[in-house]
Amino acid sequence: MKKMLLLLLLVGALVLMFGSYASAAEKLRVGCECTYFPFNYRTAEGVLTGYDVDIAKGVLDIIGADFEFVCQKWSGMIPALLANKFDLIVASMSITDKRKIKIDFSIPYRISVGRFVGKDGANLNLFNADGSVNEANFKGVKVGLERATTYANWIEANVPNATVLLYDTSEALYLDLRNGRTDAIMTNPMKAFLRFLSKDAGKGFGFVSPPLDNPKIFGTGVGIGIAKGREDLLNRINSALKTLIKNGSMEKYSLKYFPFAIHSEKWEGVE
Repeated sequence: MKKMLLLLLLVGALVLMFGSYASAAEKLRVGCECTYFPFNYRTAEGVLTGYDVDIAKGVLDIIGADFEFVCQKWSGMIPALLANKFDLIVASMSITDKRKIKIDFSIPYRISVGRFVGKDGANLNLFNADGSVNEANFKGVKVGLERATTYANWIEANVPNATVLLYDTSEALYLDLRNGRTDAIMTNPMKAFLRFLSKDAGKGFGFVSPPLDNPKIFGTGVGIGIAKGREDLLNRINSALKTLIKNGSMEKYSLKYFPFAIHSEKWEGVE
């Protein structure tokens, strides 16, 4: 009887100990749109997936936190974070000075770049082997751009004498590239792949430049948003993102959706 009582007391103590540990486990809520393919969206079976979702799961697994996703319309994303409806924004939110007034951001986990698309075999040679601009080869080349974009700013800063054709929609931009009215277009490489290069209409076309990364023009990238005053959590998130870059996980996430990496290994603090 005494042995049985001691056994029950021991079991009870273990339950209390592990139950207390479980209840103390950190739980973080992650805000995202849940409709933004291929970054955060639901499959036909209703499963939330995408590049942002992979990043969030990878970071929180390293941190060791339990988590849940909270779907939120884009227009209310930052207000919802500030109202404590969730703890993190992992929703392809670009890091901008205006947003940094209200919230903090992690180091980037996705690039903001431009890239040229042209016809395979056209031998435009717009860039040198080291990635620098071959300005002389832009002469006579018709470059298509969507109106009022950062890509127009890049052209003005780097090849101001280029022949530029402006378009109101991406559909018209790709149509004129296909029809030969432009020789190349400059756009977001991820959107170019999703809307054009991965489709039948994009056969025979490809990237004709390296990724062009200029933070002053394109911004510093996409980061995880967090309310101000949570420096310890922000430091742990940054450490986890660096781990995902260094151990190859971030590239693996990219290649699930694109045939190229959409992160950079050159960000400050990543060795």
